[in-house]
Amino acid sequence: MAEGLNKVILVGNLGKDPELKRTQSGQALLRIRLATTERYLPRNSSEWQSRTEWHTVLVWGNRAEALSRILSKGRTICVEGRIQYRQWEDRHQQKRETAEIVAQNILLLGGRGAGAGGYDSPPEPEPPADLAVDYNDTASGPGDFGDDDIPF
Repeated sequence: MAEGLNKVILVGNLGKDPELKRTQSGQALLRIRLATTERYLPRNSSEWQSRTEWHTVLVWGNRAEALSRILSKGRTICVEGRIQYRQWEDRHQQKRETAEIVAQNILLLGGRGAGAGGYDSPPEPEPPADLAVDYNDTASGPGDFGDDDIPF
């Protein structure tokens, strides 16, 4: 029996500047609020509508520190990771639950600070050398395929 698959891919914009914190053991944790917007045309309507969902994305360790220096509100990113659910009791002893995305890969896309948005913006700073796209440090990435693997 297969163990299952827990994979999430999101493309959206940062709703606010990321928050870098440290655990009690000193490990860096970056918390990102990501907005994804879906446009759709309801049945029996000619008016397009949109729906925005908000996601909490967590990045751990050295990557958290590196990303905290280059990400800011409005930036468009692609996040690949897994979803996790946490439960806790708040200070009023009410049970609370949240869903979070634990990032494994982050791809920096256009958006604020990247020369997009129709205004003159400063050039995008070079990402730190320790910032890699693949958080798992695997040997092959999404662009590693041969001509025989291309489906068209």
